[in-house]
Amino acid sequence: MGSIFWRKFRLITLISSLTLNSITPAIATPIPTSKNNTLNKLPSVSRLSNIRVNSWEFQAVQALTEQYNCVSRDTEFGNQTVTRYQLAAKLNACLASINKLVINNKFDIINRETLTVIQKLQTEFSAELAILNQRLDLVETNVDALQAQQFSPHVELEGEIIFAVAGFAGGKKADNSNESINENLVLSDRVRLSLNSSFTGKDRLQVRLQARNIPELTDFTGTQMANLGFDGDTDNEMEVDELDYRFPLGEQTLMTFYALGGGLGDFVPSVNPLFSGSGDGSISTFGRENPIRRQGGGTGIGISHNLNDSLNLSLGYITSDAANPERGIFASPYGAIAQFTLEPTKTTAISFTYIHSYNNLKTGTGSELTSNPFDDEADAIAANSFGAEAAWQLNSTITLGGRVGFIHANAEDLPTTPNAVISTWAVLLALRDLGEEDSFAGFIVGQPPKIIHNSFGDKFEDQDTSLHLEAFYHFQITDHLAITPGLFFITNPEHNGSNNTIYVGTVRTTFTF
Repeated sequence: MGSIFWRKFRLITLISSLTLNSITPAIATPIPTSKNNTLNKLPSVSRLSNIRVNSWEFQAVQALTEQYNCVSRDTEFGNQTVTRYQLAAKLNACLASINKLVINNKFDIINRETLTVIQKLQTEFSAELAILNQRLDLVETNVDALQAQQFSPHVELEGEIIFAVAGFAGGKKADNSNESINENLVLSDRVRLSLNSSFTGKDRLQVRLQARNIPELTDFTGTQMANLGFDGDTDNEMEVDELDYRFPLGEQTLMTFYALGGGLGDFVPSVNPLFSGSGDGSISTFGRENPIRRQGGGTGIGISHNLNDSLNLSLGYITSDAANPERGIFASPYGAIAQFTLEPTKTTAISFTYIHSYNNLKTGTGSELTSNPFDDEADAIAANSFGAEAAWQLNSTITLGGRVGFIHANAEDLPTTPNAVISTWAVLLALRDLGEEDSFAGFIVGQPPKIIHNSFGDKFEDQDTSLHLEAFYHFQITDHLAITPGLFFITNPEHNGSNNTIYVGTVRTTFTF
């Protein structure tokens, strides 16, 4: 066992010392920069002579090439002679191939006779190998310099197109209008085109264009609890929907600026990413993310820093009124977020979130009271929100997740400063690679935001409890095409036990390029 070890050690030392990438050159000089450098000197008369194909040098190199299946640019020599540099280049390629065999523990196929030939060839062509090595170093230096100075040469275009068929049912609307839900099918679409460019290769500037005509189902059902996770209507007129710029501050820190289209959730990591995408995740707005993170959108700034390999701290600030010259970016309404995200193992993730918002209670997912807990009498509502989220991958297929959220809102401009407490929770289950690779099924059970306490008056509290139950299947047909059928229903819509259950179904087809 000991003799085998020392034989392998000797082989690795010898062969590694001969290859072009790691050779210790016989002429050990730095990369020349002057007119009198080594590369420009005239070689000796002996170095100018060609080598005949019947010489021992050529025959030895050719034998090594055939025995070890060496690969080089000059695999065949059509003439009766070759230059010393041509043969040295072929020798170097063969030494590299032999070195790989040694590294891969295949050193037993190299015998003592081969080692003797290699040593003799290395001595004969040491000068040529050294010059080749210097030239390669010079090329690598120039390539590194070009990469360091590189400016983005192009702009990349990415696109996403959604076609969706949606239907809904449930008897009466949930808005006390006593109107019946018009149980029709709705065919709609959304087109997004993103122009991505970079100035350094590590940053990203994104300009996203969007056209869509997907209606909010609030208008048809009487509650925002029934909204789809990819809705919005611009009458299919193209508009700039998002403008953001991300760049690193060191290896562990990322800065993000949103001039348009940002949200608090865009500044923090997602613990359950399978549910968060509007084109490939949950079909409902409630299912995509913790509703407390939906307090505000528009212009903002964020920073994300990895404290270590498993802990991330992210901060963000956003306002929807930055264009107002009298108020500026730090104006009402606004939202600020701080989140710790912990990944103690490869299969678990936990996040803790704090949000402070001002006049930004509308999450688009809860009862009407949660958006207006003080009956339109307050013009200065400050809220502190707390949330937690977790995900646990039980095995390669099953991932279990959950989240909770609380919002404590105060009407600062009303006498006695009334306050309201809003709660929400959800349990999530994902089954990965179900049926096809990259396909998955998602299941959600949860409570949309609900006012559980309001010092403004008992009638401004939600009296009953709604439950959101959802199932969808993301079927990845090709790399660029996916179909997601899904169904969710809301019991006791608007947290009102007298309202009929509302059912929403959709088939979402997503093209990406």
